[in-house]
Amino acid sequence: MKVIQIINSLNTGGAEKLLLDTIPLYRKEGIEMDVLVFWNNNHQFINALKALNCCRVIVLKESDNYKDIYNPLNILKLRKFLKNYDIAHVHLFPAQYYTVIANLLIGGKCKLIFTEHNTTNRRIQKSYFKVIETFVYARYKKIVCISEEIHNIYKQYIPKHLRKFNVINNGVNLNAILNAKPFQNKMDINSNIKNTNSIILQVSAFRAQKDQKTLIRALGLLPKKFILLLVGEGETRKECELLVSELLLADRVFFLGQRMDIPQLLRTADIVVLSSKYEGMSLSSIEGMASGKPFIASDVPGLSDIVRGAGVLFEEGNSQELAQNISRLIEDSSLYKEIVRSCQERAELFNIDRMISNHITLYKEVYET
Repeated sequence: MKVIQIINSLNTGGAEKLLLDTIPLYRKEGIEMDVLVFWNNNHQFINALKALNCCRVIVLKESDNYKDIYNPLNILKLRKFLKNYDIAHVHLFPAQYYTVIANLLIGGKCKLIFTEHNTTNRRIQKSYFKVIETFVYARYKKIVCISEEIHNIYKQYIPKHLRKFNVINNGVNLNAILNAKPFQNKMDINSNIKNTNSIILQVSAFRAQKDQKTLIRALGLLPKKFILLLVGEGETRKECELLVSELLLADRVFFLGQRMDIPQLLRTADIVVLSSKYEGMSLSSIEGMASGKPFIASDVPGLSDIVRGAGVLFEEGNSQELAQNISRLIEDSSLYKEIVRSCQERAELFNIDRMISNHITLYKEVYET
């Protein structure tokens, strides 16, 4: 059984990071697995995967233009590789559509699985996409929903394909976080950070969905001892940098870009936050809860179910409530410790080994049909 993972790129993102973390583990379990990306611009995740030398990494286009992801020529390039594999496990749009077309061009020789990572997207919100979406989903043998919430949404959206749906929660390598050692000095992250500073950390791509602006505004309501670390890259970073400048927070907000030392940063932070407008089942939220630090998230689809009863939830976009929650945790050491304990217990439910086992069972089922 030969499996290929297909995704737009291995730039910053939860689905992208998941492939970096899991492909070596699938290989360890005896699954012959490679990865194909439509586009690469010297991304750290793909460089890290290549350095592991555990699989073939196929890149359809090396360039500095992310729009190459959408180039229809990717379909023709993809079909040349697709025919060499028994199963293609696909992630995100447009890979979702292009893989279906490429497979049709080779007579449907490859069996397709698609993972639905988000509770919403632009297509599901537009009725005229329904016919196209129904056609596309019909070409997949199985559709993996990474949470029950996503499953409930899509079984209403495309009820015709209910039998294809499987719920497999994303997983996190909890040991990598628990065993990570914090920076000995906070100034090792940036020379302008003091050991007396309280560090707030958010790890997420810069997209409108992630809403870093709410967190930046919350920082402006907090005492000067609080500083904010923002890890990631993306199209809204410049907007966030402008907001930081407008609010005179340039000496308190640090844009760290894409990092490979996330576990160490998590262990060094005082509070971990995710201020998204929606999620699928956020790996960052699970990593945040596993970190040994309190985790705060917006009360939105894809985060509410995971965090409620463990971490702290705040109203989406409400920077004042977010700031109040941060202050309360820092000032109340008993509450701080209780939230840490409950977060770590919740994170245990999302161990990466469970996810790997469930996926391998699914691959075998699809392969044998």
